[in-house]
Amino acid sequence: MNVLAKIRNNPLWILWVLLRRISPLIKSDKIFIKLEYILRTHKLLNLSNPQSFNEKLQWLKLYARHEEYTQLVDKYAVKLYVTRRIGEKYVIPTLGVWERFEDIDFKVLPSQFVLKTTHDSGGVYICRDKSQLDINKAAKKLKKSLSKNYYWEHREYPYKNVRPRIIAEQYMVDESGYELKDYKIFCFQGVPHFIEVDFDRFTGHKRNIYSTQWELLPFEIQYPSNPSLIHEKPKCLNEMLDIASQLSRGFLHVRVDLYVINDAVYFGELTFFHGTGMEKFSPEEWNYKFGRLIELPKD
Repeated sequence: MNVLAKIRNNPLWILWVLLRRISPLIKSDKIFIKLEYILRTHKLLNLSNPQSFNEKLQWLKLYARHEEYTQLVDKYAVKLYVTRRIGEKYVIPTLGVWERFEDIDFKVLPSQFVLKTTHDSGGVYICRDKSQLDINKAAKKLKKSLSKNYYWEHREYPYKNVRPRIIAEQYMVDESGYELKDYKIFCFQGVPHFIEVDFDRFTGHKRNIYSTQWELLPFEIQYPSNPSLIHEKPKCLNEMLDIASQLSRGFLHVRVDLYVINDAVYFGELTFFHGTGMEKFSPEEWNYKFGRLIELPKD
């Protein structure tokens, strides 16, 4: 979507872009979050009595901070946590980890691999054929990610102290042969409730949302659904739900992302603030249905 289309869809979009650019100048997380919330959702943020899912995620950003979340959003460090909780077989193999792009020895990497920055969202470069690798393009993207502290983007505190690094992971695709569908499992107090399936991310991002019994649910979050495409229920669905339950135990809310390849389950990431708590629900009543599943501390 080009800039003019974004402004047409949301006249406040350009103010939101400006807000992100001056973020380090705004010292108060609370003020920044309130400003971003109104620019993104066109609503005032109710922090004194939050009711919707998005409102409660903002409350959690500000008032329920835990130091261990820094490890859990670190794409490299979280693998140790997952290995301890559910076992190494669910972790996508790591091929290397580096502080700087210049330290990567591409000669030792296989013909296909994925490069990721450990401290942000979106710092990913996929190499499907090393003979066609555009090192300059990969360097530009990953160095740009390394230079940023993702915390300033939306004031999601777990990212503030994550150590910026680059990891290489084994390249993997699912039965489609060209992509790796995300199974994003929304868990509340250790119990899985909804499964979001993201697909066609490179051609026209879509999301279908299912119950834990694999029933397609009649709502959307930010991206359109495709009701004519009902994904086949994974044969390992019960195993996926069990994994999500184990990894989410002890948290008021967390989204557990998994992949399925040849009926084998792999861990993706843990996300504490889906869409930074500002994605649109359609119809809006589902924003409140999700919200009712988060029981905020009374103190």
